[in-house]
Amino acid sequence: MNIILLGPPGAGKGTQAGFLVENRDMMQLSTGDMLREARTSGTEMGKKVAAVMDAGNLVTDEIVIGLIREKLEAGDAKGGYIFDGFPRTLAQADALGELLDELGQSLDMVIELEVNDDVLVDRIVGRAKEAAAAGQSVRADDNEESLKIRLMAYYKQTSPLIGYYYAKGHLKSVDGLASIEDVAQSIAQVMDSI
Repeated sequence: MNIILLGPPGAGKGTQAGFLVENRDMMQLSTGDMLREARTSGTEMGKKVAAVMDAGNLVTDEIVIGLIREKLEAGDAKGGYIFDGFPRTLAQADALGELLDELGQSLDMVIELEVNDDVLVDRIVGRAKEAAAAGQSVRADDNEESLKIRLMAYYKQTSPLIGYYYAKGHLKSVDGLASIEDVAQSIAQVMDSI
């Protein structure tokens, strides 16, 4: 089963993807992780990634799709793939759909972690304050101002995907503000309903 986890920054996509990797033998395809891995791989694609990143430029959609193609062609995931951080735009969604078709695979489901932005910001800022008070490391951008900027970028670029996948009949939504365990259970129920 191939799925996309959608939701704003801090909604818990990475945490939930981790559970799916552990419990369903899926592979998480995180764009950031793939770029870092490619950069040091020494492959042709890796050299392209390194050159673009070293020049301080954004990696193109074509390069990201190329990295995803490599992972899908390797076929290392018995339980399917979780796309995390990709697609972020409608053009990327189209490119991913075309790639999956070309490889004889499908996108089975898009799971949106629905959240209330104010509650999300309060939760993340509160968690960051607790971590700082306990002497734990805190993401530099886990403050209210940075979070609001990240949320704005998400809504500008990525939220159109919600309508796109809804129209295709792929979208399922779960309450992203429930407890971590309840969100995991909701995702499992949605996935088992196919």
